[in-house]
Amino acid sequence: MSMPAEAPELRHEYRIVVNGREKTVDTDELSFEAVLYLAFNPVPSGPNWVFTVTYRHAAGPRPNGTLTKGETVKIKDGTHFHATATDKS
Repeated sequence: MSMPAEAPELRHEYRIVVNGREKTVDTDELSFEAVLYLAFNPVPSGPNWVFTVTYRHAAGPRPNGTLTKGETVKIKDGTHFHATATDKS
């Protein structure tokens, strides 16, 4: 008797907005670092750069807020992110 093949994992694509530009991602959670990549590819680097990420219309108990390094947020279609980069030099 053969075992049925496992169903392929279905991935949902989410339409989000990063700094006013629509993006499509295939994960339901984004990190601070992932948002920076979507906003500033390439991400500025160096010791004097400071980044701020805010979001609104996210999924879960905190639909609006701020992300800091190492944090993640659950997203849904229509989640908006605003990322800024400041050179403190």
